[in-house]
Amino acid sequence: MLNFSFQNPTHIHFGEGKIAAISQQIPSDARVLLVYGGGSIKNNGVYQQVVDALEQHTWFEFSGIEPNPSYNTLMKAQEIIKEHRIDFLLAVGGGSVVDGAKFIAAATFFEGDDPSEEKDPWDILTKQHTITKALPIGAVLTLPATGSESNGNAVVTRDGNKRAFSSPLVRPLFAVLDPKVTLSLSDRQISNGVVDAFVHTIEQYLTYSVNGKVQDRFSEGLLQTLIEEGPKALLPQTKDDLEVRANIMWSATMALNGLIGAGVPQDWSTHMIGHELTGAFGIDHARTLSIVLPAVMKVCRDNKREKLLQYAARVWQINEGDEDARIEQAILLTEQFFKTMQVPTRLSDVDLAAKDIDLLIDGLKQHGMTALGEHSDITLDKSREILTQAL
Repeated sequence: MLNFSFQNPTHIHFGEGKIAAISQQIPSDARVLLVYGGGSIKNNGVYQQVVDALEQHTWFEFSGIEPNPSYNTLMKAQEIIKEHRIDFLLAVGGGSVVDGAKFIAAATFFEGDDPSEEKDPWDILTKQHTITKALPIGAVLTLPATGSESNGNAVVTRDGNKRAFSSPLVRPLFAVLDPKVTLSLSDRQISNGVVDAFVHTIEQYLTYSVNGKVQDRFSEGLLQTLIEEGPKALLPQTKDDLEVRANIMWSATMALNGLIGAGVPQDWSTHMIGHELTGAFGIDHARTLSIVLPAVMKVCRDNKREKLLQYAARVWQINEGDEDARIEQAILLTEQFFKTMQVPTRLSDVDLAAKDIDLLIDGLKQHGMTALGEHSDITLDKSREILTQAL
C-alpha cells in the first residue's frame, strides 16, 4: 500500500427528512446565499424544505447553474455576494451545483498572482492557482453521482473548455443526503448518476496492485452494489424503493470522498478524455464515461491485466477460461451493464465518427492531457487509439 494522508471532515446527514438539519449546521448570524440550478427543486418540495430550515437565517438566492456549470454564469454570483455581504454558501442540487458553489466560494477571494494585472478567477482552473481562502459551503444533494458533496474537487466549463480544480478549502462543511428527494429524478438522471459513481470507483481500482486489500474490497463492494441496485431504479416495480435509492446515494458519495483512493494508484484517463467529449459536443458527462471506459480497458489491458482478472473474479464471478477470455468477458459484462443503464458505449451511439477524433485529440493537447493513466503513459497517440477503439 502507498503512503497517504486522509481526512474527510464533511458532516453527513443521511436519511428522509434530514434537510431540516441545515438549520443547526449554518451559524445563526450567517448571511447565506442559496445556489441552485434550473428550478426543479421548486417542483419536488426540496426548495420549500430548505426555506423552512432557513427560517431563522438571513438568506438570498442565486439560480441558473447549468449541468457542467458555466464560468460566465457562476461569476454573476459575485455581484450578489458583494451586495449582500454573503459569508456562507448553501448548494442545493446535483454535482454541478455543488461544483459551481465551490468555484463561487474560491473566486470570491481570488486576488491573482500579480496585483498589477486584471484578475481572472479562471486561473484557478487553468493555472491551478493555490486557493488560500474560500467561503464556507454546505450542500443538500438531490442527484447522487459525483461525490462532490464530500470532496474538494470541482469542474467548470468556459467556452467549451472543461477544467477541474481541487482544494480542501472548498470541501463542504456538511451535506444532507435524503434518498426520498431522488424519487423525482428522470431515468436519464438516474442512469447518469449510477454510471458516474461506477466509473469513479473503477478509476481508483483498475490500475495495478499495491496490496491495498481494504481499498480493493471497498471498491468491489461499491461496484457490486451499483450493478445490483442501479437497474432497479429504472424498473417500474422498484424505482420508488427508498432502500434502492439509499444504496445508490451512499455508493456515489463513498465512491469519491477520498476513502477508496487513499494509498492506491489511480487512473483518471477516462474522465480526462470524457471531458473533451463534453466540451466539444455537449454530451452528458456520465455518457462520455460509458463510451470511453470500455475502450480504455481494451487498449490498456496489458498494464491492467492483474486487476482486470481480479475485477472479473470478484465483481463478475468469472473464474473459468483462460486469462484473456476472462478479461474479455468482464469487459463485455461492463458494457452490458452500461446498456442496461440506458447509456451509450460507442461514439457511434452519439452520432460521432472517426472524423471527430482529431478535434478531441487537439483538445487533450491544448489542455496538457498528454501523459494520462496510472503510469502516465497514455500519450496522445494512445488516447487516439482509445477513441478509435470506442468507435
